[in-house]
Amino acid sequence: MNKDISLFIDRYVKEIQNYTAAMFIGAGFSMNAGYVDWKSLLSGIAEDLGLDIEKETDLVSLAQYNYNENGQNRGVINHALFEEFTKEKDLDENHRILARLPISTFWTTNYDSLIEEALRDARKTVDVKHCNSQLSLTVPHRDAIVYKMHGDKSNPNEAILIKDDYEQYYQKHAQFITSLSGDLISKTFLFIGFSFSDPNLDYILSRIRIDYKENNRQHYAIMRNVSKNDYESEADYDYAKRKQELFMGDLKRYSIKPLMIDDYSEITDILKEINRRLNHNNVFVSGSAYEYSEYSEDEKAATDFIQSLSQRLIQKGFNIISGFGLGVGSAVIYGALQEIYMKNQRINDERLLLRPFPQGEDYKAMWKEYREDMISRAGVSIFIFGNKYDAENESTVLAGGMKQEFEMATEQHNLIVPVGCTGYMAHKIWEEIHEDLSKYYTNVDDELTVAFKKLNNKCETSQLIDNILSFIDLFKNGKHTSAN
Repeated sequence: MNKDISLFIDRYVKEIQNYTAAMFIGAGFSMNAGYVDWKSLLSGIAEDLGLDIEKETDLVSLAQYNYNENGQNRGVINHALFEEFTKEKDLDENHRILARLPISTFWTTNYDSLIEEALRDARKTVDVKHCNSQLSLTVPHRDAIVYKMHGDKSNPNEAILIKDDYEQYYQKHAQFITSLSGDLISKTFLFIGFSFSDPNLDYILSRIRIDYKENNRQHYAIMRNVSKNDYESEADYDYAKRKQELFMGDLKRYSIKPLMIDDYSEITDILKEINRRLNHNNVFVSGSAYEYSEYSEDEKAATDFIQSLSQRLIQKGFNIISGFGLGVGSAVIYGALQEIYMKNQRINDERLLLRPFPQGEDYKAMWKEYREDMISRAGVSIFIFGNKYDAENESTVLAGGMKQEFEMATEQHNLIVPVGCTGYMAHKIWEEIHEDLSKYYTNVDDELTVAFKKLNNKCETSQLIDNILSFIDLFKNGKHTSAN
């Protein structure tokens, strides 16, 4: 990942945390999920007109020609749009990552419904706007707004398709122009999969540039470098490369900084890194305890440790995620709330996110989904204790759920912090990692090795918590990371 992109991620994460980030999604973002681009959609229409789609660059005019040739009837092109975008497509990884990010404003020129489907799949309440009348209505308790400025597949008659639609847009859809202008002024946008050939956006950006001059807000656009593999001759490649350089320079007039990648797969890496840096301060506490004897015969000493750990995490600026595990969850909550109340802070899902597991045989199928949801929001996973009571054998056994959470956290590239001295499954996880630290952490050195071993040392509560926090601190400066 180059320096420009890394710096962008730092800035964009701050914008997200300040609730001033927005996304603009173009057709290229949906192609990975299986939808066609605008050119492919119009290939059959070009053939009907006796034209070669590979030679056409003005696709809006091509759609207009079809309308003209069919007696000013848009039935053919409406059918092409409806047929393509009503096909069922599975959500791809990029849409899922995007939906997990705490971003509330999405703009798109796409007709498909992948963005809103991904947001709903992430259990968010979505307010979709694809026509003027919807702009004055507000979905209660919404988590995200999706503005579909070119319409929706469900209503192809009103979709922005032909040149007439674009020319009349500023009159018929002035409300969308006003809303987008306001967001471009007040929020930082990331453009993905967008070609910047849309005349409506060009009009809006031009007006903002004129009105605000050098005071425009900085925006970003992910774009792929032209590749020699896309061209038959060196001359064609050089021409395309020069044209792209000029285009990138022109984008900067509108305060849009291009972020150049060599392959579209890098978009996934960028979104993952945004998510990782956002979650860096989110700590998932995995633990359950029917008993505490491997740590201490004194139950109060064990619960005091959990409460103090939770309190210190909040003190250090971490946010806590908990599944309310037996014998652990209540102490986690008490410690966190104690610190939050002492500092007169506001209680919300950012500081303390709880996901109590539904109980009963019928709900067990949901537990995996619950675990995945919690861990996907975390950057650090701490494992303590990990046992439960087996009624059938009337004995205490290791908690298999903690093992699953460890595996999920590893897959999500969380920083794994097994507090081995608390015993049970946490100790088993510590032993497994200790066998090969390099499998879980990068740049393993003496300092990291010693700090990891301290997680298994029984000591006073305050010292143990210091050991846990010191281990986490080793990963803050970038020298060490969780292994991919």
